[in-house]
Amino acid sequence: MRKTVIAALILAALPAASFAMDEHTALRPDALKWGAAPAAFPPGSEVAVLAGDPSKDGSAYVVRIRTPAGYTVPPHTHPADENITVVSGTLHVAMGGKLDRTKGEALPVGAYIHMAKDTPHYAWSPAAAIIQIHGIGPMAITYVDPADDPRNKATTGTK
Repeated sequence: MRKTVIAALILAALPAASFAMDEHTALRPDALKWGAAPAAFPPGSEVAVLAGDPSKDGSAYVVRIRTPAGYTVPPHTHPADENITVVSGTLHVAMGGKLDRTKGEALPVGAYIHMAKDTPHYAWSPAAAIIQIHGIGPMAITYVDPADDPRNKATTGTK
């Protein structure tokens, strides 16, 4: 009798489980929709949103960022934790508020880094690279030196 009740409960739960599977998303790399990264990022990178809405407060998100060779993101912080995985190429990451390419670590394909909120850091990719970032929105960037912020350069017309 007890096994019958447990089996009935499992069977009753199957429709709910199948509804949860309707939320399944599979994206092949060639199906990603790439677009110019937001103005907060240095020019040249592209972004693809895989899940969620990185602009929404409290929204879980997953994005990929594709960078060209020689791409650099100057020292900055984020208002929330970020989890980064290197998908292709090599990403160099270092901590601190002053860019110094002699410091940091070269992260190869498959490497992962957790960046705690409000931690000053910077990154660069000597060759083209793709990284995947997941976190809780909003995804935002604050440059240690406001002169490094591409949004300020766009509004002042300076380089």
